[in-house]
Amino acid sequence: MKVGVASEVKSDEYRVALTPVGARELAEHEHEVLVQKGAGEGSAISDSAYEAQGARVVPSAEDVWGEADLVLKVKEPQPEEVPLVRSGVTLFTYLHLAPAPELTRGLRDSGATCVAYETVEDRAGRLPLLAPMSEIAGKIATQAGAFMLEKPLGGRGILLGGVPGVAPANVMIIGGGAVGMNAAFIAIGMEADVFVYDTSIDRLRELDIAFGGRASTVFSSTLAIEERLPTADLVIGAVLLHGARAPHVIKRSQLGLMQRHAVLVDVAIDQGGCFETSAPTTHQDPTFEVDGVIHYCVTNMPGAVPISSTYALTNATLPYVLALADHGVAEAARRDPGLKLGINVAQGRVTHPAVAEDVGMDYESPDEVLGIDSPDGGRAGADGAGATAPRATRGAR
Repeated sequence: MKVGVASEVKSDEYRVALTPVGARELAEHEHEVLVQKGAGEGSAISDSAYEAQGARVVPSAEDVWGEADLVLKVKEPQPEEVPLVRSGVTLFTYLHLAPAPELTRGLRDSGATCVAYETVEDRAGRLPLLAPMSEIAGKIATQAGAFMLEKPLGGRGILLGGVPGVAPANVMIIGGGAVGMNAAFIAIGMEADVFVYDTSIDRLRELDIAFGGRASTVFSSTLAIEERLPTADLVIGAVLLHGARAPHVIKRSQLGLMQRHAVLVDVAIDQGGCFETSAPTTHQDPTFEVDGVIHYCVTNMPGAVPISSTYALTNATLPYVLALADHGVAEAARRDPGLKLGINVAQGRVTHPAVAEDVGMDYESPDEVLGIDSPDGGRAGADGAGATAPRATRGAR
């Protein structure tokens, strides 16, 4: 199979979907790897490093999309990339389609099979391809929030950890999954007063043990959130439903409860945002103000640390990339039901129920569209996979 790696064109996105390690593994499996010229530069990976591991460097994105059977990316196709997506290609990347009906329509109409990193599950129902970026995004969320609290950046002018004789900042984290836990670890390390909210008592017990009593865990409810907002200096939103739009845990009417120039960091912005007043921002222009509250809503936080995040991403995705290349999507999904959950769009249909509901389009089971469970072992349709109802989770990104 020809596996293509396209350069990222999203603003301030420096990651690449495959490292030379991945190129070598694919070559060992007798697949041909095409890498767009300069694709790895943002992650300090040269074209020659790919070539040394058997990859072929091609001049343009058109070459990658025109030749490859399987295209690997990091972020969702941007408007200028959608026309390159064609029938017969499998795209494997973060898609975040629930808040993006126009992109969903474009991918659906292309006829391609689109597999989303963020809805692939493991045997325990966790999100293995989202986890490494959730860990990084959680850590960045606290770092960025601490920075934005500085007065020259528009914040309240409070030091997260305080100093002897002066109280530290109060950090409120809504969602105790991978994002929330890692955000809390950094906030604890910076000596802030930390409060983590979640609706799962079992998860709160796990976090209480993990934090060793250095942070408070709180059962999340509307009232509990409202009671904390007046004293919160930094609020990190870290909630997610698998494949679906994020729920709004703070409404605009509640911003009036907050201190002037407190900071909200919305890590769920890729899935529409978990604050009602959130809107996507970039690393170049990361914040805006609503009702006196600073909002940080960068849609690709891990893109700011590509040397860390590119390698972490490939570590997680490589086994799935090899499965897709070795077996094709249908057979790989038949062998791994968790991979099947990643199929969001296939052969002109929307094949993930949560995405279909949120974008207002008809849902069709990938099993039926792509014949995964057919007697010939999953080859009745084009390459593909199936889906079941999404599971709720907390704080993954």
